[in-house]
Amino acid sequence: MIKNIDKIQNLLPLGYLFLILLGITKDSIFYYLLGINIIRYSSIMDILISPLAATMSHPVFFVTVLALFIFYYNVPKLLLNKKGKNWLPKITGVKTGPEFEKLPENEKLEYYNIIAIQSLSTFLISVFLGYGLADGISISNKIKNNTLNYNYTLNYSDEKSENIYIIGSNTAYYFYTTQGNPTIKIAPISSIKNLEFTKNKMLDK
Repeated sequence: MIKNIDKIQNLLPLGYLFLILLGITKDSIFYYLLGINIIRYSSIMDILISPLAATMSHPVFFVTVLALFIFYYNVPKLLLNKKGKNWLPKITGVKTGPEFEKLPENEKLEYYNIIAIQSLSTFLISVFLGYGLADGISISNKIKNNTLNYNYTLNYSDEKSENIYIIGSNTAYYFYTTQGNPTIKIAPISSIKNLEFTKNKMLDK
């Protein structure tokens, strides 16, 4: 038990580094499709919280990532207890056969843990990169076709205002387009007085 806890503690920093790479890669793909090099506008804090920011960006994305973690956390136990024996070994690619079955239970569990981590990593790469690509293409097409919903009013510190669609934001900048102008603008947060959420679907029902 203590050995397993030590292994988990050793893997946590590597796991979070992996998620950081996924988060910043997802953002880089998304903004690249809009002509923005997001790394130039990102602070160290933006990079460190990129996995959390990406995961919380949409409920479906959050639920998908959470479901993957819960499922693959339980995969080793399911495989060890022969649950889902008809389909689980196929989707995870685990070894089967008489020789493998003769191995001690702790060796099987260690092997199943490695397989679960590998499978989870593969699915996370697909989900993060796929979401960044799909979201970038979607927003790019909406800008080109002028089909965005301009649901915010941006009030600058100099009292000027614009109806905008927020493409994204980080700790220092807002990325947005204004109604009637497809040009993407980048504004420092310090230059903005406030934002008005003018079209709130949850409150306008």
